[in-house]
Amino acid sequence: MQYVNFLVKPASSLCNMRCRYCFYEDEAANRAQASMGVMSAQTAELLIRQALETVDFNGQISFAFQGGEPTVAGLGFFENFVETVRRLNTRRIPVSYSIQTNGLALDGDWAEFLAKNRFLVGLSLDGDKAIHDEFRVDAAGKGTWARVQKNLALLQKAGVECNLLCVVTRRCAKSAVRVYHALQKTGIRYLQFIPCLDPLGEPRGQRPWSLTPADYGAFLCALFDEWYRDWEAGRYTSVRLFDDYVHLAMGLPAGTCATSGSCGAYFVVEADGGVYPCDFYVLDQWKLGDLHETPLAAMGKSERAKRFLADGLEHPAPCAACRWQSLCFGGCKRDWTTDPEGKTQNYYCPSFQRFFAHAEPRLRRIADAERRAAAYAAR
Repeated sequence: MQYVNFLVKPASSLCNMRCRYCFYEDEAANRAQASMGVMSAQTAELLIRQALETVDFNGQISFAFQGGEPTVAGLGFFENFVETVRRLNTRRIPVSYSIQTNGLALDGDWAEFLAKNRFLVGLSLDGDKAIHDEFRVDAAGKGTWARVQKNLALLQKAGVECNLLCVVTRRCAKSAVRVYHALQKTGIRYLQFIPCLDPLGEPRGQRPWSLTPADYGAFLCALFDEWYRDWEAGRYTSVRLFDDYVHLAMGLPAGTCATSGSCGAYFVVEADGGVYPCDFYVLDQWKLGDLHETPLAAMGKSERAKRFLADGLEHPAPCAACRWQSLCFGGCKRDWTTDPEGKTQNYYCPSFQRFFAHAEPRLRRIADAERRAAAYAAR
């Protein structure tokens, strides 16, 4: 394989926070075993060995750590992981690291380690203090905004490259402009907004935090207007979803599977060595195998993996005739829903239709400007 990307869950579904909307807590509850505990040093070394054996000589490896909350595994786990990669990587394959964290356990030692080993840190921060503290609480039910902000400052002081991830809940969606500027005030200019997921097997839109298509459509339009205003003024802030749409408008690949129209960009490795095809499908029925029993390359070619990839390419029927298909591609498979009459579409299809009708001309304008800038730079 040319590129091998892993999303590693070193502490499985364990977490030091109790976010009210946590999708992975719900996903874990739908497995025979909710938590696989903390990954052992032996399993970590097996993962590293198989990754290095699987990648081509001129390839690259990416290890992204997520949870649950990955820092629950402890700083020592990560120090050992990086040192094991150094020891075993005799071919000097380029290896990159990232971690998605709630930031609660970070301190000066963590910041020093992350900076030294050039980790890209994704920090979960839901807009402003009021919204964040309503949903992102600790084990005692207390808000975490102030502590996370303090630890973000430690990362910034240490020179750690950071981006921010904001979960779009119903309340957040009604405050798009306020949320956008609150995140900008941190000094971070790389933002990602992801719609909140409802529990598996439950009708969408029933929980207090649930996001409706109408809310999400309004959020995207309001956020885009503010983002575009900044772009025109030369104050660019990266919003990953909008960046993807600009790249697609330029005829370039999207940066995420949700906007590329296909699945299977990475392997998810749970703490016990179990391997799955996607973070949204770490479920018993989609388990590809176990590192202790089956080589990665074989798991990637298994019938279950092939079926997962094929299912991801079978977009909902309405997509075929949609004028926005080349920018949307049906969205994430996790959001596909089937009504009582058997019609399947993306739950957020009305959101995206509203957004593209509102924003497409300006997306095209940015794409044209980027093309001209690239052509000029290539002279």
